[in-house]
Amino acid sequence: MKLLVFGKSGQVARELAIVSQRNMGVFSFLDRHLADFSFPDPCAKHVLETDADVVINAAAWTAVDAAESDEAAAHVVNAETPGALARACAARDLPFLHISTDYVFDGSGDRPWREDDPVAPRNAYGRTKLAGEEAVRAAGGRHLILRTSWVVSAHGANFVKTMLRLSETRDALSVVDDQVGGPTPARAIAEALVEAAGAMVAGQGGGTYHFAGQPPVSWAGFATEIFAQSGREVAVTGIPTAEYPTPAERPLNSRLDCAKLRADFGISPPDWTAGLNEILQELGQRRT
Repeated sequence: MKLLVFGKSGQVARELAIVSQRNMGVFSFLDRHLADFSFPDPCAKHVLETDADVVINAAAWTAVDAAESDEAAAHVVNAETPGALARACAARDLPFLHISTDYVFDGSGDRPWREDDPVAPRNAYGRTKLAGEEAVRAAGGRHLILRTSWVVSAHGANFVKTMLRLSETRDALSVVDDQVGGPTPARAIAEALVEAAGAMVAGQGGGTYHFAGQPPVSWAGFATEIFAQSGREVAVTGIPTAEYPTPAERPLNSRLDCAKLRADFGISPPDWTAGLNEILQELGQRRT
């Protein structure tokens, strides 16, 4: 199986590169120098010219707060270019796999969100990602949209690395405790994408699916586990979102119901505590 991957330096793309070393296929990666998502048509041209069997989009505008002040630019990256890629894939009958987010929901309630629940994003990032989903579906080709949440890894900027950095100079932290979701290791996302890609190349249908770490936890609970596994003595005090304002409003309920992906593809959601263990080991921060 030959895979064309848009993205190279992001968390999921870097994990896809690691997965590619396990003889799971022939991967070609396009970074922003070769495929700048600010320009949809040149990106789509790569799809029209590829000899790949399947296309994975692991590129996106992920700066949630920055999207509030530049939604137009985020829209191009998160909606217009994925739509162009999906149309090019549809023209060649290539499966297109695209990553989306829990931020397409409004974050109300406390029940895990299902794929067919009403969407109502509360910030610019969520609106642009929802528009991307709609563009991919409208293309009419074979596709899989994978909504995920709270992505973490040993690479790039993420909550795990932020907590470790802060613990170098702090012995107490206040962390939001009323936002609840599923921390999702980027490696698990990469593995799920490759497995789903293989199934789709073999004829499996697609659609919209959820994939997030289990069990649900608050940011404060996640921080506590990070410090426990890394052996850092940091006291964590839970605070409400109102005491930690950000430019973009965050959803309180980011729980995702992942039963559909398990039923259709046999892919189970990851245990985030085990994934955290692996990340800390990779960073050399696991408590011995």
